[in-house]
Amino acid sequence: MSVRTSSASVHAVPMPSAQPVTDQVTVVYTDGACLGNPGPGGWGWAVDVRRSSTTGELFGSGGEPHTTNQRMEIKAVIEALRAIDGDVLVVSDSTYVVNCFKQKWWVGWLRKGWRNSQGKPVANRDLWEELFELALDPIRRVTFEWVKGHSGDQMNDLVDTLATEAAALQR
Repeated sequence: MSVRTSSASVHAVPMPSAQPVTDQVTVVYTDGACLGNPGPGGWGWAVDVRRSSTTGELFGSGGEPHTTNQRMEIKAVIEALRAIDGDVLVVSDSTYVVNCFKQKWWVGWLRKGWRNSQGKPVANRDLWEELFELALDPIRRVTFEWVKGHSGDQMNDLVDTLATEAAALQR
């Protein structure tokens, strides 16, 4: 299992691969961070083995020297979905990412030719297009769940640390 990416400073740690049975889901937490907005940014993801059928630890992080927090939030999900096979539950503290799917913002964006509800071009379209290709793949099911950030959730704290450390390495 590997992570493919176009961003700099990428690392992933593949561990023993145990593919989930078709009716099981891998739970992955994702987060993005930016030191200044825009500024040096980082993303991180980690599989929650307590809630997943997969065994072994699996996580990844990376960064970009000049970006925004929202771009890093999307990038974290893209990189997680590239690295994980099968059905996935993405847990994120980003309402931007979660609501895009839970409230189906993407349907309106596509219907309106990549315009948002105010008629303006959708921000971060390049990353959204990449994410839609992965998250809306009919071969697997990808769902989203929101978690409150900085609330003591162990996995959310972990991916926040991965993303923040990756952003710091961009300085």
